[in-house]
Parts: sequence; C-alpha cells; structure tokens
Amino acid sequence: MAEATLTISSRNYSSWSLRGWLLCRMAGLDVAVEVLGGGDAASRAELLHLSPSFLVPRLTHGPVRVWDVLAIAQYLDEWRPEAGLVPTDRVRRAWCRSIAGEMHGGFINLRSALPMNLRARYPDFKLWGGAQSDIARIVEIWEEALGAHGGPFLFGERPTVADAMYAPVCTRFVTYGVGLPARSAAYRDHVMAWPPMQEWTAAAEGEPDEIEELDMEF
Repeated sequence: MAEATLTISSRNYSSWSLRGWLLCRMAGLDVAVEVLGGGDAASRAELLHLSPSFLVPRLTHGPVRVWDVLAIAQYLDEWRPEAGLVPTDRVRRAWCRSIAGEMHGGFINLRSALPMNLRARYPDFKLWGGAQSDIARIVEIWEEALGAHGGPFLFGERPTVADAMYAPVCTRFVTYGVGLPARSAAYRDHVMAWPPMQEWTAAAEGEPDEIEELDMEF
C-alpha cells in the first residue's frame, strides 16, 4: 500500500491538484491518488472558482492532514529536505519562495481567461489585456530565473517548488497557443516533457468529463 493519499479534484482541469501531485513526486513520497467526483461540493468549488484555498488537493500522511499547495510544499520540504524542493542557497531559496508565492496568490486574469484543460487545443484563442499582462509578468519571471541559473528548470538542473507552481501555466500556454520568447518556450517544452508531467497528462486523457461548465467552446 502507498504510504500516503493525495485527494484531488481532476487531472484534466485542476491546476492545484497537479501542483500537489508534482510536489509529492519530487519529494519521493509514495501516494495513492483519490479523485473526488464531479458532484462533490469541494471539488466543484475548487475547479469552478479556480481557487487555491479549498480543501483539495489534500495530503494525508499518517496522522498528518495538510491542504493548500504551499502548505503541502512546506510540509514535504520539512519531511524530506534532501529532496531539494527549495534551493540550498539562502538567496536563491528566498527567490524561489517569492515567485512560488506570486503564482499562488496572483495571476487571476490568466486563471479566469485561460482555464486549465489538458485535452483541449485553441490555437487561435483571443488574449485580452488582463491575461496578456499576466503572461508578460510570467515570462519576466521565467526569463530572469532561467537567465540567472542556466535552466533547464527555473533554478538550475533540478526542479523546485517554483517549477511545480508554474507547470500548469506551461499546459495553459500549450492549450491556448501562447507565443513565447525562445528561452521561455524551451522551458515550457522541457516541463511538458518532464516524466511526471507526461504521466499526469496520460492519466488526464482517460479521465471522464464530469465538470461540464469547464469544457467550454471558445
């Protein structure tokens, strides 16, 4: 049996579920995934309001129950610091936590206008001003981190909490055909080819559509 359980809402639609799962994989925690049904109130709320503050994803590890993605990240870093979820250097660690926090609490226009949908492709999607501003800020974050640390992840050779936080953004950029500068595009492609992302995406392909409101035509 797995040593922990991660309760999620959807692989195809839930960016927060993806973040929580990636963090567990990065920490080396063996988790069984429990998917809430589309009729579950917490699941629907988390999906339809695109909020990080509902009770999924929820990690249950022995007597510990922890929800909210940043709380899960902090718990896993305390549980297994050798996994390198944050950089060892104090300056880089502060930087990593800052941009992870910015993703956690911001970019509302992007989340609302470009909801996560791994199975969909909208190459001619119209980007409005608010979403464009969020995209520009994300590109600025990526370019600065990649330029300072050389890639292929934001803080160098190994993925960190920051990469888990921005991985769903990479899927959005693919889904909606968002053009990116070369270095940011290479980072997006690297994240999408990352084996845990490939595993999650494959599972999302077989997920039934239960949240009809999110399967929108653009």
